[in-house]
Amino acid sequence: MCLKDQEKEARSLAVKYAVNILQRPGQLEKVSQYKKRTYLKKLSNEAVLKTAMQSQLDGVIVGMNQLDAALRNLVDVRENLQGIEELLRPLPALGPKLQDVKEKNMRHSQYVTAIENLKHLFTVPESVQKAKQWINEGKFLHAHQSLMDLENSRDDLLFELYKLPNQAPADQVLLKAYFEDVEDVSQSLGKQLKLVLSRTLNTVRKEPTVIVTALRIIEREEKADAFCLQRQKQSGFLPPGRPKAWKEMAMEVFEKSVATRIEGTQVDERSSNKMWLVMYLEFTRQLILEDLRVVKTLCGPCFPPWYNIIDKFVFMYHNCLSKHLEEIIAQGLKGNEYVSILSWTINTYPGSELMRHPELNIDTSTMGPLLRPAIIEQLQCSYLEYMENNYVEWMQKTLETEKQDWSAGGTQETGADGAFYTAAPVIVFQMIDQNLQVTNTISPELTHRALILSMEQVIKYGNMYRGAIIEFKKKHFEDRSQMPYFTNLMITIVNNCLQFVELAEQMASHYWRKDTHNSQAKMKHDALVKTFQDLRCEAAQFLLEEAFLDLESHFQDLITQKWVSSSIPIDTICVTLEDYFQDYSHLHPKNLEYVVQIAEDLVVQKYITAMLQRKITFKTYEERKAAALKMAKEVEQLQFFTHISPNKSKRTESPLNAIIALSEVLKSEDPEILSLDLLTLLNKYPDITEDHLARLLSLRGDLSRSDIREKISYALKQRNITEISLKRSIFHQVRL
Repeated sequence: MCLKDQEKEARSLAVKYAVNILQRPGQLEKVSQYKKRTYLKKLSNEAVLKTAMQSQLDGVIVGMNQLDAALRNLVDVRENLQGIEELLRPLPALGPKLQDVKEKNMRHSQYVTAIENLKHLFTVPESVQKAKQWINEGKFLHAHQSLMDLENSRDDLLFELYKLPNQAPADQVLLKAYFEDVEDVSQSLGKQLKLVLSRTLNTVRKEPTVIVTALRIIEREEKADAFCLQRQKQSGFLPPGRPKAWKEMAMEVFEKSVATRIEGTQVDERSSNKMWLVMYLEFTRQLILEDLRVVKTLCGPCFPPWYNIIDKFVFMYHNCLSKHLEEIIAQGLKGNEYVSILSWTINTYPGSELMRHPELNIDTSTMGPLLRPAIIEQLQCSYLEYMENNYVEWMQKTLETEKQDWSAGGTQETGADGAFYTAAPVIVFQMIDQNLQVTNTISPELTHRALILSMEQVIKYGNMYRGAIIEFKKKHFEDRSQMPYFTNLMITIVNNCLQFVELAEQMASHYWRKDTHNSQAKMKHDALVKTFQDLRCEAAQFLLEEAFLDLESHFQDLITQKWVSSSIPIDTICVTLEDYFQDYSHLHPKNLEYVVQIAEDLVVQKYITAMLQRKITFKTYEERKAAALKMAKEVEQLQFFTHISPNKSKRTESPLNAIIALSEVLKSEDPEILSLDLLTLLNKYPDITEDHLARLLSLRGDLSRSDIREKISYALKQRNITEISLKRSIFHQVRL
């Protein structure tokens, strides 16, 4: 923006400010105050601007002074470089003139080196022999000092030869041959150090000075290696045998020693001892614990700090053990060996029994897992497969035992509640519990997977159990005289199914994970419970099928001409059912209540079916009334179900009331009352069909077909339709 625009904008802002502060009359009195305040603010801004301008000017002055000084320095540097160039111009011509001096100097240097090493040159054989003797006597420091003197003499002489411009290869070969035995001494000393270091964990307990001596020699050699490598960078010369890298050699010796100790703990094979892996893992635990205790307490003070020897040894044991365990796994495991190695790897190794032992307290998380996740997953899958095979075998045997017991007449046991059971559910879930207890010692994740597998296998067992029950039932009904214990066996089966459900609930509550409310485990658990609940219902139907098969002819006699004058059919039905329910008392209370409800539903269903089959027609009101009263009396006879049920209050409404409701329609005399009774029946039992109503009204014998249709149509129009979808009654079981 230009100055005019800025001035214009400033005036505009000033006008707005003045308008704002002078909006009310009372503010005019403060004009002088506003004016003074504005004037002071103006002075303050001007002071700030002056200060900023002065600061900028000072910075520019300083910068100019620095540029001037730099320019003067550049001029001085250029003049000095020109002077140096003038001084260096005569030097190239001096090279040929001083060549003789250069040769004399080099020869003098060689003579000086030779004179310094004369005593070693003449005593090389003697020094070599003495060094070997000291090595044999275990005086490694003396031997190494002698070796260092010999190597220094050899290396200095070789270096002087190397510096000669036209060195003769024969001189170098001759010198190396003369010092040939020095290399033998070096190798011999290295072997002895290897031997000493391989026994570090044993030696450090008795003679730690031996280890310290070996480490001092290694440190000297490391310094010599560093010096030779540095000289090689400068001159290109590297003495023979360098670098020795004895520190690296020491670490390799330690690692081989650790690997040997770990492999040496495996003293048995599977063929000679089934517990070979457990013993090996325990021996390994004791070995590593003791060795690392020695490393931490004794080796630490002996080794230089920069060796970080404790961490190095821990890492070596970790790696060597990991490799050896992988080799064992690659050879193949069997049975509970999977459990042993998983539990040891996941819990024992990083836990308080080994690495987290109070005397060690080593954090293995920085080194990674002892076994790779892929191998852990492979072991877990193999163990789950082994567990599955065991389940299949054991459950097949359990089912075969059950079937044999059925054929033999049964070997059921009586529980505290008087109910019949077999050992099958307990056997199955004891086996599951044992497996889950084992996996629980390994990890919650494996237990979760094993729980899912166990429930899958129990579901399969339930399906096999159902097939065996159906086969058993078919065989019985082909010739009922062959299996007199059918009722007791079916009672046992119904109780077993309930026991399977209860044991499944106990298992889930004990081994359930908090995060499995909507997981695969919950789905499997629900499927397991449903499998045996459905099987329980089906087995209860089979149980009652035998009783109702005996009563079929008596149900056919209901609501017939014979029935009008005789109470034999209903008496027989009640007596027979009461007799059967004497045996049913060995059902578990929950099962007994369920069977009572099913039996009651079946009786009512067959009674209503007999009523609506049009076997008889009542011509007069007296006949209808007598029939209705007889039905009510027979309903009272059938009330024995309520006395049998262990939980009488659980069922809110008995299906027997449906027979009473039908009898009310049957005995209704007034047509208007009949329509009201029909509407009441429809509202109470909304699932009753038009066919049911038509057959009921035709049983009266006093209505034509058109009257029946009219009354049914009227009742259907008047009933409460909303209840149809909310209520199901006994009539949905009545199929004509």
